[in-house]
Amino acid sequence: MTAFLFERGNFVAKKILLLDGNSLAYRAFFALPLLTNEQGVHTNAVYGFTMMLQKILEEEQPTHMIVAFDAGKTTFRNAMFGEYKGGRQKTPPELSEQFPYLRKLIDAYRIKTYELENYEADDIIGTLSLEAEKEGDEVVVISGDKDLTQLASPSTTVYITRKGITDIEKYTVDHIREKYGLSPEQIIDMKGLMGDSSDNIPGVPGVGEKTALKLLAAYGSVEGVYEAIDEQKGKLKEKLAANEELAHISKKLATIEREAPIEVSINDLGYSGPDQDELIKVWNELAFKSLLEKSEYTQEETVKKDLEFEVLSEIDASILEDEMAIHLEMYDEQYHTCDLLGVSFATADKTYVATMETITSSEAFRAWFEDESKKKFMSDSKAATAAFLRCGLEVKGVDFDLMLGAYIVNPSLTYTDLSNIVQEYGYTEVSQNEQIYGKGAKKSVPGDLILHEHLARKARTIWEVRPLVLKKLEENEQFGLYRNLELPLATILGAMESFGVKVDRERLAEMGKELSHKLEKIEFEIYGLAGERFNINSTKQLGTILFEKLGLPVQKKTKTGYSTAADVLEKLEGKHEIISYILLYRQLGKILSTYIEGLLKEIHEDGKVHTRFQQALTTTGRLSSINPNLQNIPVRLEEGRKIRKAFVPSVPGWLMVAADYSQIELRVLADMSKDDSLIDAFKHDMDIHTKTASDVFHVPAEEVTSNMRRAAKAVNFGIVYGISDYGLSQSLNITRKEAAEFIDSYLKSFPGVKNYMDTSIQTAKKNGFVTTIMNRRRYLPDINSSNFNLRSFAERTAMNTPIQGSAADIIKKAMIDMADALEREGMQTRMLLQVHDELIFEAPPEELEKLKTLVPEVMENAVELNVPLKVDFAYGDTWYDTK
Repeated sequence: MTAFLFERGNFVAKKILLLDGNSLAYRAFFALPLLTNEQGVHTNAVYGFTMMLQKILEEEQPTHMIVAFDAGKTTFRNAMFGEYKGGRQKTPPELSEQFPYLRKLIDAYRIKTYELENYEADDIIGTLSLEAEKEGDEVVVISGDKDLTQLASPSTTVYITRKGITDIEKYTVDHIREKYGLSPEQIIDMKGLMGDSSDNIPGVPGVGEKTALKLLAAYGSVEGVYEAIDEQKGKLKEKLAANEELAHISKKLATIEREAPIEVSINDLGYSGPDQDELIKVWNELAFKSLLEKSEYTQEETVKKDLEFEVLSEIDASILEDEMAIHLEMYDEQYHTCDLLGVSFATADKTYVATMETITSSEAFRAWFEDESKKKFMSDSKAATAAFLRCGLEVKGVDFDLMLGAYIVNPSLTYTDLSNIVQEYGYTEVSQNEQIYGKGAKKSVPGDLILHEHLARKARTIWEVRPLVLKKLEENEQFGLYRNLELPLATILGAMESFGVKVDRERLAEMGKELSHKLEKIEFEIYGLAGERFNINSTKQLGTILFEKLGLPVQKKTKTGYSTAADVLEKLEGKHEIISYILLYRQLGKILSTYIEGLLKEIHEDGKVHTRFQQALTTTGRLSSINPNLQNIPVRLEEGRKIRKAFVPSVPGWLMVAADYSQIELRVLADMSKDDSLIDAFKHDMDIHTKTASDVFHVPAEEVTSNMRRAAKAVNFGIVYGISDYGLSQSLNITRKEAAEFIDSYLKSFPGVKNYMDTSIQTAKKNGFVTTIMNRRRYLPDINSSNFNLRSFAERTAMNTPIQGSAADIIKKAMIDMADALEREGMQTRMLLQVHDELIFEAPPEELEKLKTLVPEVMENAVELNVPLKVDFAYGDTWYDTK
């Protein structure tokens, strides 16, 4: 007999969805990286659960639903076997805090929930599925736990989530038979024999899945196996005989109770869809912006307004106003080489679109574009500066940069698309680039109608969101940071990138050949020490050589075998000659593949590399460099340092010049901590590491040994990065106790530093963020977390971000001042690169003497601190020669 719903005069068969709440929440939590909303609440489990729920609702169209939860840690199974689920780790607090939000989400979907004291969610689902089967209803069970596959029947399918929360394997009667050769009922017999480590069900020790399946194929059940135990032989018989009681109790533990005393029935589970208003509120609270944008429930809110715009075939000066939003559309993020698709403009009441041909052929546009008094509002002025320079157009008068403004307001977010930026300000009038162009092999430029509207909406968006961003900057007291530092720097960086850095291709290729020969010699040495040839880059083969053939002590094992990670090999150094060769082989191999061969691929037709400085990426404010990364060229090994020999001036006979801040982060620490001893040391130009060693070890400066100075240096720089006793012990190869005592002695010697550290943490706990000398913020949502590890990391960040961030602020200010000074003095010298605390220039020889005075003077006076800034100046024929 089949049960039916009566709906609008039609009979509709029931479709019942039974969800295992705890299991799905756990699966979602561990499947996704930790996510937080603006209040610092972790949301990844709720987000993953929502994604799964959205997919299931769309695909299954249920008439009845319930989410079952475990009521507590103990159930009737614990009375049977006290160690049931005893091996499970405590629920992470980052997951526990999400359960109230998960309940709130489920309520917004208007899905019923249920839990029963002394029983598990499995038992609730098992009882309801049996009721539904008797009525002939279609049932779908959804869980992350394969235990529930025992419920599969002709009318019940069990969906088990796999790696991702939306990746589902469907267990039907046929699928279980095909996969295991069992019926669903025999799943509990399999668990009885092999056990289940996740639930601490013991099974028969020594019997795995393969043996269990073989036994069940022959004897059908646990009981059948023991009835025919005399047919077994050897060790298997011994294992079975010794653990018969465990096998029977394991089967009982694995059996889902299908007659639990629940007070809810199928007819109570009717599902008619979500409460749309409540769902939107929950998604907004949890900052599920992608769901809000895509959801049919928010369609009315996100429907784009009609936008009128004019496509210009020529540009008349009359349309170019004193203030305009302007957007240059680029086909991809590599703006030094990609296709430029057009330009759009917007004013208070007008929007225009023009092709690149129209733009580049217009003298009226050029005059307006290069007029400093005409204010341009852009989405990414650095990229636009570099890309327009490709067309022979130099932008002046950039007055607003949407990406930089949004980045300063919230540096923890990654802005990869204009639509992502403006969504933070509640603006949904522009589509993501991926929606317009597609992605991967299917990416293409759409027709003019779609393309032109996309461009028009971008310019209009910049115009309309600008006041919202500026208001937020003013509220945060960050307008000065934006206006005086980041905005002018963007244009400077764009020009530097566009100009590029000359690379001697032949010299670099020759280095590659030399390094290849050296690697071949090292390979020969390794093979000789190993006694055979093998693939040195194969973890498995290397592990076999080191730990089986050579008998070195195993440090760490992974699921696939021996670990041969760098930290493992470093601990083995000195135990066998082969280790040093392997470490050197890896280091040189990386230099060859990443920094020589990789660099050769990045050289453009003009013989230069044109890196891209990422100005709106790091949470500290530091610039990073990509395509190629010129900030991470290794310098510890001579082979890495030599790569800098390939970087040469673009004009024959010119020189490369480098100016490097000396110990800038320690000077910032002295300034911020106001520690008298540190300040005095820098004011008298003392060797800070010798001074520290003298104070900590209580010896005169002249008696400080090299080891003392080395330890002091490790602590000095370690304090900047929030070093722990463990970190210092690893760095200096001492015990943690010794390291802790050293740090304690340091902080007693420099009480201002201790006070700074404590105050930084207190400020972060109070405000939720810390700031740099120029009021750059870094938000720390975990600073009050109950999780020790998360809270400790946030506390270290609270201490080191103001220092690192202030150092970043200072060199950015120095770059602006240097660009102004070079222009003011009418010099030919060009600023080429910023590498951490160093600026690189190329200069004609006749300007060298002036630069020796000008560069240190400008950089050392970029900001005023309680201690002097110091700059080291050097020059040579190549970048390498500046050291």
